[in-house]
Amino acid sequence: MVPARSTVVARAVVLGLVLGMAACSGPRPGEQPPDERFGHRYEGEGPDGRRTLTLAPPDSATSYFFYPAPFDTAVVRAAAFSPELPVEGQAVPVEVLVKGAFPDACSVLHGVAQQRTGHLIDLTLEMRKPEGAICASVRRPYRFYVELDGTYGVGHYTLTLNGRAVPFEIRAPEGASR
Repeated sequence: MVPARSTVVARAVVLGLVLGMAACSGPRPGEQPPDERFGHRYEGEGPDGRRTLTLAPPDSATSYFFYPAPFDTAVVRAAAFSPELPVEGQAVPVEVLVKGAFPDACSVLHGVAQQRTGHLIDLTLEMRKPEGAICASVRRPYRFYVELDGTYGVGHYTLTLNGRAVPFEIRAPEGASR
């Protein structure tokens, strides 16, 4: 028994719709989400409602308390290797996207310090709050981009951000000559 022409057409349309939706339902193979891409920045507020911060100098007439900045996640993002050169011997810059939230209306990002020993990187992110300030208790989400000092070759590394370990790996691109 041969199915009716309208049934065959209907099946083809449904199959086409399913395949089309699957193709549009996420990043393409080899394409990274924006927050995982080296160099990608959201100015102002990102789609997740986090405000992008930069460091601003403190008011010299104000006394401050300093604390480690609270953070939720740290995404390590490496630049791409040069496709014209063998991966072995290459080293690329690396940056970290830090996402967190300040606990009140007065705290601001103060500074960042980093130290590297081989495959261990210690990163300290600090916030400040004016002494004696009465601050509303509101959660203020932020995102902050930090470029790590130096360059990084293929291998396993450990970033310690405000005392919390964030292991990461720099991988050679698939099919790259080593």
